[in-house]
Amino acid sequence: GGMTSLSAGIAGIGFWANGLPSWQDAVAFARDGTLPDNAPAKPSPQLLAPNERRRAPESVAVALEVALAACTASGRDPAELPSVFASTHGDLAITDYVAATLASEPRALSPTRFHNSVHNAAAGYWTIGTGCTAPTTAISAFDASFAQGLLEALSLLAAGHEAVLLAACDAPATGALARVSPSEGLLGGALVLVADAESTPIRLRATPVAVPAPAADGALARRCAGNAMAPMLALFDALALGGDIAWLHAGPGRALRVECAHG
Repeated sequence: GGMTSLSAGIAGIGFWANGLPSWQDAVAFARDGTLPDNAPAKPSPQLLAPNERRRAPESVAVALEVALAACTASGRDPAELPSVFASTHGDLAITDYVAATLASEPRALSPTRFHNSVHNAAAGYWTIGTGCTAPTTAISAFDASFAQGLLEALSLLAAGHEAVLLAACDAPATGALARVSPSEGLLGGALVLVADAESTPIRLRATPVAVPAPAADGALARRCAGNAMAPMLALFDALALGGDIAWLHAGPGRALRVECAHG
């Protein structure tokens, strides 16, 4: 059956990928193929105290980096925003380490790595770092994780929240897990979505449809294709180029058709 469309304005965008450490860099790359000089090898989220920053895994670092960038761009206080953190796999390198250690030498398990192995690690670091007491959700739906995270965020707006943060990221897979759930490099994207769409330069309307999403072939989608969160890039390519439609994979035989209006 048909489902209602859900709408929102985009008040801020955050992005981080290897070689493209900001949304401005991603837009420039999508438009004319340029890469910035001296891009950092990994994100260094300013939200965390230096000792926390050292301890946080890459997956958490990239999620916090893009979440904060989107909030900053939106001019909104992160402490006030409900949030949705979407990740296909959480941190596969840590999951692989925990599984391998439990199989070989269980008493050697690192408490810090165990602490960082949960799927809502990024959401936890974020709410502590920002002092946020608004609700937060950690969501996973395999390769439909971004589409389902976007639906969750839009549903929060429809339920009466004025603004919501959506952050999505995935990190590299290692060990045995890399064979069944491959993921390369670091990739993160974030949106601050607002109910009052008239106040924002970009508006979107998302409609679930019972057709498969066509393959994305934009510049960002091609460059970051190896990362498990690559399905989000159809939307980020459209946002970068002023495109009017993006198709997001939303599950077997299902897509989220996202119409974008700019200006």
